[in-house]
Amino acid sequence: METIPPNIKKIINTCYPYIKEFNPAQKAVLESGYLEDNSNYIIAIPTASGKTVLGVMAALKTILDGGKAIYAAPLLSIQNEKVKEFKKFEEFDINVGKHPSSADLSIMVFESFDMITRFSWDTLREVDTLIIDEFHMIGEFSRGPTLECAITRAKKINPNLKIVALSATLENMEDIKSWLDAKSVEHDYRPVPLNKEVLDTEMFNTKNKNDVIVKVLEKAIEDNSQSLSFVSTRRFTESLASYVSKKIGKKITKEQKIRFKEVANKLLEVPEKKGSKPTTTCLKLAESCEKGAVFHHAGLFNEQKEIIEEEFREGNILMIAATPSLMYGVNLPSKYVVIRDYTRWTSQGPQAIPVFDYEQMSGRAGRPQYDDVGYSYLIAKSDIEALELEEKYINGDVEPTNSKLVDNKDAVFKQIIAQIASGLSKDINELKEFFETTFYGFQMQNNPSMSLFALDSIQFEIESALEFLLQNRIIRASPEGLKTTDFGNLIAKSNYAVETAVKIKEFASNMEEFDTAKLIYQLAQTPDLPQISFKGRKSKDPVAEKMLESGLFSTNIGNIEATTVSLIEWINERNEFEIENKYNVYSASTRRTAYEASLLVKFTKSTLEVLGNYSYLKDLDYLSARLYYGVKEDIIPLVLGVKRLGRKRARNLVKTFGDDLRPVPEKDLQKIDGIGPTLAKKIKLFAEK
Repeated sequence: METIPPNIKKIINTCYPYIKEFNPAQKAVLESGYLEDNSNYIIAIPTASGKTVLGVMAALKTILDGGKAIYAAPLLSIQNEKVKEFKKFEEFDINVGKHPSSADLSIMVFESFDMITRFSWDTLREVDTLIIDEFHMIGEFSRGPTLECAITRAKKINPNLKIVALSATLENMEDIKSWLDAKSVEHDYRPVPLNKEVLDTEMFNTKNKNDVIVKVLEKAIEDNSQSLSFVSTRRFTESLASYVSKKIGKKITKEQKIRFKEVANKLLEVPEKKGSKPTTTCLKLAESCEKGAVFHHAGLFNEQKEIIEEEFREGNILMIAATPSLMYGVNLPSKYVVIRDYTRWTSQGPQAIPVFDYEQMSGRAGRPQYDDVGYSYLIAKSDIEALELEEKYINGDVEPTNSKLVDNKDAVFKQIIAQIASGLSKDINELKEFFETTFYGFQMQNNPSMSLFALDSIQFEIESALEFLLQNRIIRASPEGLKTTDFGNLIAKSNYAVETAVKIKEFASNMEEFDTAKLIYQLAQTPDLPQISFKGRKSKDPVAEKMLESGLFSTNIGNIEATTVSLIEWINERNEFEIENKYNVYSASTRRTAYEASLLVKFTKSTLEVLGNYSYLKDLDYLSARLYYGVKEDIIPLVLGVKRLGRKRARNLVKTFGDDLRPVPEKDLQKIDGIGPTLAKKIKLFAEK
């Protein structure tokens, strides 16, 4: 602590009281001159080694010197976690928020930061320090290109911006340092030593990998600790949690049973508070939770996932079975981590996970302030396979971090649109100049086998993309250079994929009458609508029948059709319990999908407006509201007019008193379940307008 300025030291001591002294990795970073030096920095140290605090100190120094800082993270879950963590700084008169226009320290997801680099240059120029969490995701397919291009633009617009990249180990550090024009500090210290091992089923005289997980959890229970288990699919998380819960019943104390039951009840209360009976997925979750094992995946209610995360941190859950997405989510360390599945299903079939992902999952093992050691186990089916996995994952090297910009065609389209819409690039030469300065351009030009062809390759990619964008009237040629059309500007100011925008435009252009079901089906086919997936292999006939009933035809019934049917039922006031029981889908995600669909409907309305078609704007407004609230058309004015009334109480009001609520006394309104004096007064005020 002696090496940092007193004002920063005071804030760190207050907000992070458990930090008594810095660990060797943190000391190495601070002793490098990191805080005093205005150079860009890459800090690459293991998971749980205290990267966040190092980033925070750079932000605090900037803010205390009168500047502004942005903390960029890849996921909303991380953003929300960091906002909560950094709010403690407000007692030192540091304004914490989600946008630099109104905060000294703003926590943003990559996409929001990217938007600032396109259209809010004055705001960007006021920012002095940019901290990038999970920087290694620059090599990831979906978010990597967004981060890469946002950094490229930011460096051009604000050359004095200090960039601090917080990362796990990077194999090709010299490449990344050169591109970012940064200094780097690497260290292998980990506060909690991590033991990595491959176990095989033959060691335990079984053929079932789940039995190995049971053995690991029994060891965790003996240690008064917990376990995280990673499997490849949602269905596997559920089956694993159920299997484990049945096996460990005799190992659980009476006191634990009481705690687990309390957590299970909390999980069951979530759908009930939303006006739905617990779904079969909820019941399965609660049943396994009563024995201390739960599953965690995108098919649960958001509130249920939050409960699981919080109760696990509190020690009130023994094991979480999760999909690999949890490795990038909120901070959920555990003494024991088990990686059961080392393959994932892709469009090319099952593929082995990268070493990098293995390291990320393993890195969850060992909790600072709680454990003195962490254990990560990868499970093989045989001793021969165990040797192969040990060679690849434990003794092997992490893959180099390479740009995925050109692999992701949508990213190329979006970045060209962004460059033209913002006025940064007016012709193909200026576009080439931009792409040459991206990480992709840097790697191409500095690759001995590609450098001769690098510029030609970049030009080819740009020309191919421009042809597509011109054909779809997203950009146009003018005497002043390339410009975005009104439709192109609409895309540039959204975060939607170009494929989504083009699909919506084509559908809207050919719309001869307004058909709610057809529009929902079209939106379900875009990459921007989260899908509601089937739970298993039960009959898909109910979905097929509902499609036909809605005037929709499909030769293949999959998750797109399940999503369509679920949303049609949602706007007809079916709840999650009813949707799941009828169609065997993960209905808990219906609200999130319906919310995103409501935004896509608004985008469809904006698309019609830029096309000069004003025929269906009111219909689109109504559909957007129906999706948002999950209601039939007749009660839209009521749910819109009375804040927090909700669809269930609104429908009960109309069923009981009819459409005209003016003659109904407030005391009678309170007879409806869930309506108290305050809400009754609001309803009365609305009715009398």
